[in-house]
Amino acid sequence: MSGEAPEVVVKASGLVKRFKDFAAVDGLDLTIERGTIYGFLGPNGSGKTTAIRMLTGLLTPTEGQAEVLGLQVPRDAETLKYRIGYMTQTFSLYGDLTVLENLNFMAKIYGLPGKTRSRRVSEVLERYDLTALKHRFAGKMSGGQRQRLALATAVLHEPQLLFLDEPTSAVDPESRRNFWEQLFDLVDGGTSIVVTTHFMDEAERCHKIAIMEAGKKRADGAPKDLMAAMGANVAEIEGLNLRDIRRRLLDRKEIVSAAQLGARLRVLVKEEIADPVGFLKAAPETEGAALIEQVRPNLEDVFVTATGDGRQ
Repeated sequence: MSGEAPEVVVKASGLVKRFKDFAAVDGLDLTIERGTIYGFLGPNGSGKTTAIRMLTGLLTPTEGQAEVLGLQVPRDAETLKYRIGYMTQTFSLYGDLTVLENLNFMAKIYGLPGKTRSRRVSEVLERYDLTALKHRFAGKMSGGQRQRLALATAVLHEPQLLFLDEPTSAVDPESRRNFWEQLFDLVDGGTSIVVTTHFMDEAERCHKIAIMEAGKKRADGAPKDLMAAMGANVAEIEGLNLRDIRRRLLDRKEIVSAAQLGARLRVLVKEEIADPVGFLKAAPETEGAALIEQVRPNLEDVFVTATGDGRQ
């Protein structure tokens, strides 16, 4: 029925994970809806992996509660593991087993009965272009091939929810693009996905994201909504002496950030400036600039305004 609230697959409140005096995750609240790709965006050390490990039941929170697919974690972690898939950041399958041996072994771990096991192994071999590689040792495969094997293994038991920890960090751009197409195929088939990444272009592909910094969630929502609400407008400057222009602009309180991208300087101007292009053209710091124009914001701009990178 239209108008119904979307089903929630992950609900977390006040999640904290401390290691001695260090808070790896600090007060994380989450609501993740069924049938979406939800991304954690942030640099290394921002708490992304720790958050995923708590949600999968592998780590016990220091404080807070989490419910995943209607189960309490970590209390119901044993039941949950048969309903979720988890692809770790580093390749964690057996290098001295073939593709087929790895898949059959993991299918047994998941408890798939004989006929189902045979069918699912054949299906994932075909879906992830592994049939011709099924007798190759996993340790002899390329990064992209291992990535496909890891994903095939994670979805063997047809999980309702899939956790992926920086799954494309060691593959080429074409493999990354193909991988994301496979993720949308899974979502189309009813799987919900939680993914961590430090790639801005990948985060823009997610239905919703959480921007993480120092264990805290700095922003949360659909990428387009975050761009619309980031509190700054974006302009780009062409001309000579861009490094000098950048240095001088950063002294202005109206400027959130300035970063050179090739032959252009990308400048974030506080939203309170109604005409950012006019403001920059009138600023003595931009004297000699050949071109100043307003441009569309992107997720990197959101990240800069939401985190310490954008604070003066």
